[in-house]
Amino acid sequence: MSEDFIISEEGKKLEEFEQRIKSGDIIEPKDWMPERYRKQLIRMMSQHAHSEYVGMLPEGNWITRAPSLRRKMILLAKVQDEAGHGLYIYSAAETLGAERGELYQQLLNGTAKYSSIFNYPTLSWADMGVIGWFVDGAAIVNQTMLAKCSYGPYARAMVRICKEENFHKKQGYEIVGTLANGTLRQKEMIQDAVNRWWWQSLMMFGPPDKDSPNSAELMRWKVKLKSNDELRQRFVDLTVPQAEAVNLTLPDPDLKFDEKTGHWDYGKINWDEFWNVVKGNGPMNKERIRARREAHENGTWVREAAIAYSAKHKRG
Repeated sequence: MSEDFIISEEGKKLEEFEQRIKSGDIIEPKDWMPERYRKQLIRMMSQHAHSEYVGMLPEGNWITRAPSLRRKMILLAKVQDEAGHGLYIYSAAETLGAERGELYQQLLNGTAKYSSIFNYPTLSWADMGVIGWFVDGAAIVNQTMLAKCSYGPYARAMVRICKEENFHKKQGYEIVGTLANGTLRQKEMIQDAVNRWWWQSLMMFGPPDKDSPNSAELMRWKVKLKSNDELRQRFVDLTVPQAEAVNLTLPDPDLKFDEKTGHWDYGKINWDEFWNVVKGNGPMNKERIRARREAHENGTWVREAAIAYSAKHKRG
C-alpha cells in the first residue's frame, strides 16, 4: 500500500470526522478520530479527574471540625461525591486507550496538572461555604457545557456529575447564608472567605482566550462549547446577584453593571499569580501532592489484595 494512498485515506477520514462534528454528531470510543482529538481529550479529562481527587483534600480537612453532625454528614457526602467524579472521568479517559494507573502516576510525579484553585488553604469553616458557592458554582458553569460536548463518554459522565455539583453548590450557599445572617463574628468570617476565594475562582476558568493554547482547537471539535472568557463572564453574571442577596461584598471595586451589554464588568485578574501557582509555587502545591502520594503508598496493600482476590476467582 503506497504512502500516498494512506495519506489520502487519512485525509478522507479527517474530512468525514470534521463534518460529523459540524453536524453535532456524538463521537463514541470505537469511532475513527484524529490522534490529536484523542490526545486532547485524554489531557483534558485527566486534568479534570486529577482536580476532583486533589479537590477532596481542602474540604476533607474540615470533616472532623464541622460545627454539627448534620454538617459533618453533608461534607462527608460531598467529599465522597468528588472521589466518584474522579472515577467517572478516569473511566471515560480509559475508553480512549489511556491507562488509569499511568494517568494517576503523572499526577503524583508532577507532569500532569490540576485546577489551581485547590492549591490554596482552607482557613475557617466559612471556606467550606464559599468553596461550595464559588468553586462548585464555577464547576457547574463549565461542566454543563461539557455535558453537551462531542465525546459521548465524557458528556454522559458530566450529566450525573452536574446533578451532584448542584447539591454541592446549594449546601455551600446555605452555609454562606447562615453565616451572613449570624453574629458579627460570623459575618466577618464569611466576608473574609469571600475576599480570599473570589479572584482564585475567576482564575478557575483558565487563562484569557488570547493566552489559551488549546481552546481554539477544542472549540472547533466541540469538546468545549464556550471559551474561557465566556464561561468566566457567565459565572460573574450569576454570582453578583447571589452575593447581593446575602449582603456580601465581592472584593472588586471595578465591578459594575453595563446596561449596553447586560453583563457585569469586573476588574483585572492577577494572571502572574495564576501562572505561578500552575508552575507549582502556590501556597499548598507541595502539600497537596505529598498528601496524594502518601495516600497512594498507604493504599498499596489494598490494591494488591484486590488483585490477588480477582486472580483467585479467575482461577475458579
